[in-house]
Amino acid sequence: MKESQAGATRKNLLPADAPLEQLVHDRAAEVLIAVAADFRLTEDLALAMLNRRDLPREALEELNKNGSIIKHRKVRLAVVMHPRTPRHVSVPAIRHLYAFELMQVALFPAVAADVKRMAEETLIGRLKTISSGERYALAKQSPGRVAAALLLDQEERTMRAALSNPHMTEVLIVNALRSEKATGILIAAVCRHEKWSRRNEIKVVLLSNEKTPFAKVLQFASELPVRVLKDVLHTSRLSENVKNYLQSVVEKAASS
Repeated sequence: MKESQAGATRKNLLPADAPLEQLVHDRAAEVLIAVAADFRLTEDLALAMLNRRDLPREALEELNKNGSIIKHRKVRLAVVMHPRTPRHVSVPAIRHLYAFELMQVALFPAVAADVKRMAEETLIGRLKTISSGERYALAKQSPGRVAAALLLDQEERTMRAALSNPHMTEVLIVNALRSEKATGILIAAVCRHEKWSRRNEIKVVLLSNEKTPFAKVLQFASELPVRVLKDVLHTSRLSENVKNYLQSVVEKAASS
């Protein structure tokens, strides 16, 4: 028997009066596979199956192929987020998820790291096409890499929400500040931020940014060790007035 015929036989194992509401809790893999392929499966029963962490990979594949059930967005999302879903199923399905569904995938602990990253990259690629309100909501709670992309948003409220995102890190902020797309409002906000403006690595990056207010340059220079200021002078492209000021601070420290 050909493989396709064998598959068709497996899908037709269940009789017309099979109690699907009971079979979704069955322990036998072959039963679960047959239930997953059954066109009579409802959204609620499919979700009940997907709550099982012992669901066979083959059953997840059959759910994905079952056109009568995979059209439901909750089912599709649950299939992507299931820890046993094969990559050849979950990765293509990511393209069909909405923005906040992608965020759920990226934040869910049980999702594999490469699937999470795919969800993040897909979401970042869509940021320019989604509404202002959606970007603002994403900025407040999305994964760090997505929030970092929103640090470069043209809307101040979105940028500020991203800056306060609980998944934000110092490295992500440093990378955003170094970007050519970094806005003046981002620079100013980081300069005044109670948490991030105290980090030395961030102070160093701000010193070399031409959009940093000179008053903040004076403040950060006074707070950094002289050895760090020397490194900034030798490794950063500074405006002439900042360079001259840092040079004077270093020379003063050397002579004292």
